[in-house]
Amino acid sequence: MLTIHPSIFNFAYSHITGCPRVNIECNRTSRSRLVEYGRFDRMADESLFEFLHMEIVSHIFNEQQSSKGEMDNKDRAACISLLEAMGFRVGQGLIERLTRDTPSFKDELDIMKFICKDFWTKVFRRQVDNLRTNHQGTYVLQDNKFSLLTQFSGGKQYLDQAPKYLAFSCGVVRGALSNLGLESVVTAEVSIMPSCKFQVVIQKL
Repeated sequence: MLTIHPSIFNFAYSHITGCPRVNIECNRTSRSRLVEYGRFDRMADESLFEFLHMEIVSHIFNEQQSSKGEMDNKDRAACISLLEAMGFRVGQGLIERLTRDTPSFKDELDIMKFICKDFWTKVFRRQVDNLRTNHQGTYVLQDNKFSLLTQFSGGKQYLDQAPKYLAFSCGVVRGALSNLGLESVVTAEVSIMPSCKFQVVIQKL
């Protein structure tokens, strides 16, 4: 059982999203359940967001390691899955706030453009540098200076650490798209810090 102390995420979630109260219970055998209360009434300060994100990642991996001793690939995957599930719920809440006064989107591409411009700017403080698509439901979002990777030195020495610092953000994007009616699989890859490519594959029903 991987249990995360609720008080840590009550604090973190409220500052990341602006939601004053949250009750979170997470474990490795079931999907994380994140129940929010109140309204999203402010965006977090960027340095606080980065600090809280790093603390959440560190706490999840440290707790897993202390309970198991040596971590294997299955343990790391469980931690990544937990972070992604947290991000998913945050993304759902943020997109509700950001689209409250937005006209209906015309199509799938229109939604992706909103994610790359308005949503990305609000959450990650800059627009996506490049959006590419094969027009068959696959989109590649290129961010050449991804905010949650800028604390690492440029180059390739920290590439093995990148997945755990991108899982939450993948969940945020997937959650936002889900609330806009698009079920998707979101993955990210890094070839050199802090540049990052997010691949979004829309699941056709």
